[in-house]
Amino acid sequence: MLAVTQYPVTARIEALCTSRHVRPVMDAEPGLSEQYRMASPWPIFIALGIPIAELGIIFGLFPLSVGGLLLFGGSAAGMAFESGYAKTPWRGLFGVALPLGVLGAAFIFTRIALPSRGLAIVAAAVILAAAGVAGILFSPTAEPEY
Repeated sequence: MLAVTQYPVTARIEALCTSRHVRPVMDAEPGLSEQYRMASPWPIFIALGIPIAELGIIFGLFPLSVGGLLLFGGSAAGMAFESGYAKTPWRGLFGVALPLGVLGAAFIFTRIALPSRGLAIVAAAVILAAAGVAGILFSPTAEPEY
């Protein structure tokens, strides 16, 4: 068997790993150290919310479209909070509700003329905004006002 030093590239990589206190690339169990974050559940809910909402909007099924948009909006706000883009998930709900409200109003009041589908989108936006208000008002981390 040949020694590692006979191959100059391998010897250089070994020297870099040992001199800078860098662990070699191959670990027995990569990603299982405590320094790595756990997997997030939000992407799968976002991926499910969009097609559920689309099916409800395309076929005119009010509960399905509202439920899909609520799943999408809540998951997007949760993902923004978990990744550190938002301080609380409650304000993220407003960030999702505003474009949904504009889209729903466009469905109702423009030449698209799909009022029942637009009403479902606006209903989801109102529910998301109401959940954001309730979260801000009743959050246990809020400062007491007395």
